[in-house]
Amino acid sequence: MSRVCHFTGRRTTAGRSIVRSGKPKRRGGVGLNIRGVSRRKFKPNIQKVRAVVDGKVTRINVSAKAIKMGLVVKPPKRNWKAAEAAE
Repeated sequence: MSRVCHFTGRRTTAGRSIVRSGKPKRRGGVGLNIRGVSRRKFKPNIQKVRAVVDGKVTRINVSAKAIKMGLVVKPPKRNWKAAEAAE
């Protein structure tokens, strides 16, 4: 499963993590020093949801931000009852 949002196109991006040591000059130190730089990944919060896309109910991968923005249209609730169907 690729980690890509169906609506916004958000995907995993690469970046760096910087490790610093020391005390800042504004706090009375000699300044911050960079001790290491390592690669890291920024992963979006992808959820698998059932949604109505082009009139059909399908499972799609959507970011949490797209759900909050209201881009996802949820399918209607079913009112199927097994007891009445058997009678």
